[in-house]
Amino acid sequence: MKIRPKRLQKGDTVGIIAPSSPPNIERLTKALDFLEELGLRYVLGNTIQRREHYLAGTDRERAADLQEMIEDPTIKAIFCASGGYGAARIADRIDYLLLEENPKIFWGFSDITFLHTAIGMYADLVTFHGPTLSSIGREQVAERTKLMFNQLFEPAEIYYDESISKLTTISGGRARGELTGGNLTLLVNSLATKFEINTDGKILLIEDIGLEPAQIDSLLNQLKQARKFERVAGIVVGDFVETNQREYEDSPTLHELLNSYFGHMNIPVVSGFKIGHDELNVGIPLGVDAILDADNKELAILPGVE
Repeated sequence: MKIRPKRLQKGDTVGIIAPSSPPNIERLTKALDFLEELGLRYVLGNTIQRREHYLAGTDRERAADLQEMIEDPTIKAIFCASGGYGAARIADRIDYLLLEENPKIFWGFSDITFLHTAIGMYADLVTFHGPTLSSIGREQVAERTKLMFNQLFEPAEIYYDESISKLTTISGGRARGELTGGNLTLLVNSLATKFEINTDGKILLIEDIGLEPAQIDSLLNQLKQARKFERVAGIVVGDFVETNQREYEDSPTLHELLNSYFGHMNIPVVSGFKIGHDELNVGIPLGVDAILDADNKELAILPGVE
């Protein structure tokens, strides 16, 4: 069982970093107000306003930001300000043993998936797949998206059924396993590296944005050829937004594509979870046990903090 970080208390200080691309400062500013509403204080990393082409500073600078937040005992949680691209470039620069010895909340999604995988593997720590602060600062943010931050203050099981969004069973059954995964592109990027995603006996979450069906097909095929679906316990399909066909006019629908990969599998597979790139982004812990019941279209996830 992975280490659960300690819950947050009102008045705690959290660190904000940009391990990938530069954040939208206007949106981030609004998100900082939200953190204050939660009763939190914050410290901004040095690279929040830096830019190195499409990165928020150099690899050395971004890694140093994360490392300093890990080392600082007054920082109780680390929130990623933005996604984009670049987190994988600093994955081999982090002292994971230090993070394991000083466990704290780590929160983000999208490009941050690579760091979730790395931290889960080398620090043995539960992390949180939730909206970046820049996305919290958008004009339209679902109330439930913000409410999911409450799980950091009080251990609570997350229960997701069709009262939240319409769900579709692709393959029936029920399974329990450690929840892992995140952004599909980043999961594939981990293959053949020392941070390669381990799906054996696990409930795998996949989500992505801006990919047409042929691209999703290619990524799923690569995971299949890498044998990542052979011993997986179940699959949670999160949001796949902006999936309109572009290059190939005769494309399958997302459901048809998912069914071609998972419909014949003897494991539970359910799609439609609002976990990912949408106005409603349900933040969840990774590295804890979850139960996926495809027949009843239910997902139960154990608490991520202690």
